[in-house]
Amino acid sequence: MGAEREALKAWVVEALARNGGEAHLLVVARDIWAHHEQELRGAGDLFFSWQYDMRWACTALREKGIVLPANKSGIWTLADRGSAP
Repeated sequence: MGAEREALKAWVVEALARNGGEAHLLVVARDIWAHHEQELRGAGDLFFSWQYDMRWACTALREKGIVLPANKSGIWTLADRGSAP
């Protein structure tokens, strides 16, 4: 079973939570790969675009107030860091 583009939103939130509520986008990408490699490999075209789509997912999460506005350093931060482990 492959991954869907929409799943990336949850995966971004999960990756940020696993990294204390904030992480550089490269750390998020590595975390998603570490936890969802098989799903990505079975995702058809998403396998070739998932890192771009991960950025799209983060933008959608920002619009919903789940992730804070981007900063120039590439650090993504959950708005509610209290829910991060």
